[in-house]
Amino acid sequence: MNAVNKTSSQDIRLGLLLDGLAASRDLPLVFHYGGRPVKPGYHVTEVKAGQFQALDCGANPEAWVEIFVQLWDIDEDDRTHMPAGKFAAIIRKVSEHVQLGGSAKLTFEVSDGVQPMQLYCASTPVVCDGAVHVELAPRAASCKPRDRWLAEQAQVAACCGPATGAKCCA
Repeated sequence: MNAVNKTSSQDIRLGLLLDGLAASRDLPLVFHYGGRPVKPGYHVTEVKAGQFQALDCGANPEAWVEIFVQLWDIDEDDRTHMPAGKFAAIIRKVSEHVQLGGSAKLTFEVSDGVQPMQLYCASTPVVCDGAVHVELAPRAASCKPRDRWLAEQAQVAACCGPATGAKCCA
């Protein structure tokens, strides 16, 4: 869908998703993954939250809070896509119960009940054609020390590159 390709970022956090749905509570919420929309009868079958502590591949300690939203992509009866407000209410109930803030990492687990569940990150909600659309992109593995190094290099290049004319950063 054309509107879905206009999304501005991947891997949004919980607060940004809920904020994006707030103004469109009565509109249908349509998730897209694998090049197609979820079926109108989709269910939110489970919402879970966790606090994680880990060591990355560089032995750096990591800690984060994450919410997992499980979508069952099925057709059922004559159902239509869930209203954005109903979805937000389900997610808010869990996030308030376990006291998650808006910065919680957001992961979608999606399956049609036949194919194995896969992990996705979400883009910013976009309103188009009378519905709220959220693109889900496969969540890839990454190396956090490398990701941090690349982000630092990009920041140095943006700050200190010849195109900006700025003095070099410390």
